[in-house]
Amino acid sequence: MKIYLLVLISLVFSKLSFSQQVSKDITSSYSIQGTVIDTVDKAKLKNCTIVVISAQDSILQGFTRTNLAGRFILQDLNPGKLTMIVYSSDYAEFRQTFVIDSNNRNIDFGSVSLVLKTHLLQEVIISGNVSQIKIKGDTTEYNAGSFKIQPNAKVEDLLKQLPGIQIDKDGKITAQGVKINRVLVDGEEFFGDDPTLVTRNLRADMIDKVQIFDKTSDQAAFTGVNDGKKEKTINVKLKDDKKNGYFGKIDGGIGTDGYFRGQALFNKFKEKQKFSIYSILGNDGVTGLGWQDNAKYASSTVDLSEAGMIIHLGGGDEFDNDNGRYNGQGIPLAKTGGVHYDNKWKDDKQSINVDYKIGSIIIKGNSSIISDNNLPENTLKSISDQNSYQNLFKQKLNGVYKLQLDSTSILKVGFSGFLKHTKSNDDYTSQTTDQLGGLLNNSRREVTNNGKQNNYSTDLLFTKRLRKAGRSYTIYLGQSFDENNSTGFLKSGINFYNDKGTVDSVQNIDQFKVNNLKNLTVNSNLTYSEPLSKSLSILLNYSFAYGSSNSSRESFNPLSAGRYTILDTLYSNDFKLKQFSNQAGAALNYNKNKTSLNIGTKVGNVNFQQLNNFSGTKLDKNYTIWIPQANAQYRLSQHSALRLNYNGNTVLPTISQLQPVRINLDPLNVTVGNPGLTPAFDHRLFFGYNSFTPSNGQLIGVFANYTITTNPIVNDLRTDTNGKSIIGSLNLGGKMPSNINFNIFYDRKIKPLDLSAGINLGVNGNTYYNLTNGEINITKSYTYTGQLRFSKTVPEKYDFNFSLGPTFTVSGSSLQPNLSNSGNGFLGNGSFVIYLPWKFQFYSDASYQYNSKTEVFDQTFSRLIVNSSVNKTFLKERNLKLSLSVNDLLNQNNGFNRVVNGNFISQNNFITIRRFFMFSLTYDFNKVGVSK
Repeated sequence: MKIYLLVLISLVFSKLSFSQQVSKDITSSYSIQGTVIDTVDKAKLKNCTIVVISAQDSILQGFTRTNLAGRFILQDLNPGKLTMIVYSSDYAEFRQTFVIDSNNRNIDFGSVSLVLKTHLLQEVIISGNVSQIKIKGDTTEYNAGSFKIQPNAKVEDLLKQLPGIQIDKDGKITAQGVKINRVLVDGEEFFGDDPTLVTRNLRADMIDKVQIFDKTSDQAAFTGVNDGKKEKTINVKLKDDKKNGYFGKIDGGIGTDGYFRGQALFNKFKEKQKFSIYSILGNDGVTGLGWQDNAKYASSTVDLSEAGMIIHLGGGDEFDNDNGRYNGQGIPLAKTGGVHYDNKWKDDKQSINVDYKIGSIIIKGNSSIISDNNLPENTLKSISDQNSYQNLFKQKLNGVYKLQLDSTSILKVGFSGFLKHTKSNDDYTSQTTDQLGGLLNNSRREVTNNGKQNNYSTDLLFTKRLRKAGRSYTIYLGQSFDENNSTGFLKSGINFYNDKGTVDSVQNIDQFKVNNLKNLTVNSNLTYSEPLSKSLSILLNYSFAYGSSNSSRESFNPLSAGRYTILDTLYSNDFKLKQFSNQAGAALNYNKNKTSLNIGTKVGNVNFQQLNNFSGTKLDKNYTIWIPQANAQYRLSQHSALRLNYNGNTVLPTISQLQPVRINLDPLNVTVGNPGLTPAFDHRLFFGYNSFTPSNGQLIGVFANYTITTNPIVNDLRTDTNGKSIIGSLNLGGKMPSNINFNIFYDRKIKPLDLSAGINLGVNGNTYYNLTNGEINITKSYTYTGQLRFSKTVPEKYDFNFSLGPTFTVSGSSLQPNLSNSGNGFLGNGSFVIYLPWKFQFYSDASYQYNSKTEVFDQTFSRLIVNSSVNKTFLKERNLKLSLSVNDLLNQNNGFNRVVNGNFISQNNFITIRRFFMFSLTYDFNKVGVSK
């Protein structure tokens, strides 16, 4: 592990060392010499690094580099048993141990042969400990047994010790500079996309190997044709003797101010079968294991698999503004659970992977929002307060069945279904003033909702390899049905004021609403691949999709108290929508040695047919879409690569932008449509460079994303003197909104201190355009960040990590250039654990946020949130733990955020979980295999 630090030092001083050395004869007491050559063509290799260390303790004895003739001489060595290491970036490392003494003062190694990494068939061993880290192609493999862990440690504790992996206090994983969204167990998913279920519950002593690799799609893995789809993935391989048995935990806690939590988890392994069940009950902010997947529960879009086309079916319940996620706003009460099962049989030719989740969450909240609406001649300030209640119940079943029919074909069937019930009650009070403080309006609004949603979908994927290598075809078929029904009340009262400060007019609404929506989609895709040579292939695809949607929305005014029977035709409608799409595409894939290149395009047609059954009006639209792409990667070495991607995409106007359903849930903001909208076009560029050295954890990365939009569809906002706004959409030709995200980071293991350190610099922001009362408004918001990171783990002693750095935001609107939201800030995060005598532990984490006051907001904001606990473990395996913990020790957790959206700048203060103390008891049980 120390060799790469020595290599870095040698690269810095190599010129000085070599120039001094070539001018000398071999007059020292002890020396070595030789010539470095290529094993295959016997070419003499220049600029190779030669390092000599003590074989016993790896202390550096000397270093140099080869000259133009591949020759090296190293003098002034100490006698004893030494190890010579020869290193070059394109070649496998060479090591040889030798003894230099009075009988062998000057050793000539003659020709030292190096093997190109591309010609090396066996794995490359990176660490001095031959079993610690290995590289097998694109896979980095860690031997879990080579890292010391404490009793009852979890996979997360093991991962923290692995070079190139960082884990924050929330369990989010970054490996080799890339965020990890998927952690597999023996190559299979475990409760879908929830990495923490594995990392925080699976015992580390059950793990044999940890692998990091770029996971390709199932289709690419089976056909051998690279489709450019890769995802950085961690796979934990269980020890053979740990694949039979069970383990789990029970956790319960009682806290002050009525806080509590209870968790239970049970996992059973039997050869290739895995079974898990869990449940969570609590109001401490833990709402579930991977429960935050609303897009999978309630998505109203259809993605046509390989086709790359997305159809928006309209739909969407006007009341459905609660997404079931706890984002820190409000006080939650969560009850969730899940069951997982996966198995393989018949020589792994058949497999099944099934998840079932069920749960509910109740969130009670209160928030206060201050926002500025920048107009050409005025700035309107709104202050609103909201009391909210949300009660959400969900259950979902999804699974995948795979069948390998023969050695050349595979069938994959997916199924998914969910049920969702929602109840909500939101109560709003607000007022709007002009820039001189004059009152324009005030209002009171209450919205209640009771909804039910069902969704069922199935997918089928068949892949066939043909006789010629690289020739294959894939057939995809899918369908989805979604139904959403809801009832609710809208009660609203608005007072509008004149310039004398007296009430000018009043608008009252009292309505009962009934919404019924149904969506059906059927989609298909055919992909064919043909090799043109050993390194070049072509992919052809065609897709067809059909969508049908029925949307009925009825609003009733009261005939008498409690009797809502008068239909309001302005806010009632009955739409029927049909959509047809066809798309064809072709792409060239080139893969040779270190270079991968993918260039292609897709062209399609989308036809909308919408009928308003209430009015008899029709809206027919026909659009051509174009999706070009170009992706290039050059692998500099096994752990460094350059990537450059371009993706273009036609952005179609949505049904709500073309012909919106009139909704009066917020009477101060009314949406209208524009049937004349034409598509926009997104250009997305990505550049990435990353380099990782496993031996010392050195990580270098540069990543940049840049997006511009031509012919953009932007908001057309018209606000009257009373503060009432009409929101429409239009194409703003000649203007190009943009978005940028740029990050550069460097991480390194400082071996003398055994400390991991890093630095990160970044900028992200956007330039946005819209029309406000007929004038173009340019909104810019860019945030610049700098960050230092430090971490260290000493098993059974201590573990810490922290990061900190400043931020600076430049934000403003062209309509009000003298009124900006620019300001500076500071962010810091950290955590540590100290292992004390008598099996005690002390843990603490902290986060700090500071935002300066701005011209828009005249108050600074700062908070330091500290969470701490004292833990005592019992029993031989330390699997019984008693804890005393405190959440938000300093009681500073004030809910806060600032947002720029178009010409609106807003600040939100909200209620959230604050200080409480809790006693908890956790018991981990484990009975797997035979302990080694």
